[in-house]
Amino acid sequence: MKIAVLSGKGGTGKTLVSVNLAYTINNSAYLDCDVEEPNGELFFKGDYQVANVEVDIPLIDHDKCILCGKCSDFCRFNALALIIDKVRVFPQLCHSCGGCKIVCPVGAISEKKKIVGVIKELDYQGHKIITGEMNIKEESGVKIIEKIIEKSKEIKNHVIIDCPPGNGCSVMASIRESDYCVLVAEPTVFGLHNLQMVYELSKVFNKKTGIVINKASGNQIINTYALDNKIEILAEIPFDKKLSYSNSMGEIITKDEKYFSVFEQLSKKIIGDNI
Repeated sequence: MKIAVLSGKGGTGKTLVSVNLAYTINNSAYLDCDVEEPNGELFFKGDYQVANVEVDIPLIDHDKCILCGKCSDFCRFNALALIIDKVRVFPQLCHSCGGCKIVCPVGAISEKKKIVGVIKELDYQGHKIITGEMNIKEESGVKIIEKIIEKSKEIKNHVIIDCPPGNGCSVMASIRESDYCVLVAEPTVFGLHNLQMVYELSKVFNKKTGIVINKASGNQIINTYALDNKIEILAEIPFDKKLSYSNSMGEIITKDEKYFSVFEQLSKKIIGDNI
């Protein structure tokens, strides 16, 4: 089973839930798809195997180019532009679709490789850890996320996907292959607004969903929304200074029996007793 963990903004507790849910489930895999700001490896420490992630970007043969403009007209991301006497390429905008190469009538476009980031892999106490990191100045980490998800298809055990925050393209790439979406929310008005965003996205993809309330303090704003929309509250993690400190120090909190039971019950609600 592939379980995606989402939140409407950063700092809600998505990685806290992802890391500890993965650690609780026997022989599970943890995928850190928040490639702009990955921090899963701060919890799963070790010597990672690192591999580059490459994409194809257009390379213009200006001697063959007849300046017809078909390539720039085709590109919806404005990665190519016909400026005066030359087709110019803006690699940071390219989505590597290959369409410009296809529409060129004279074969003036080939492709070259560009490194956009890395994928790191680690075996940690029976768990498979796969994380990605986007290079500075890159516009999109979707290709790195797609590589991470592709690698996870080889994994036969349960997979926990630590998604990027929000509801953009990178989140869509992260949840597309998932079977279940865990929505992490804080019990505040702002937290409710962000929860609504990711819940709407999960409905677009027709995913089963449940909510984890982090920093629970007695405020029922999330519980009321869940009741109104018939969404199950999977767990409530209390507002706890000790927990916050342990998490900030990169500690896996489910190594403490007090919190292990919380995540054990959470995992059983999602996948049953086979953990």
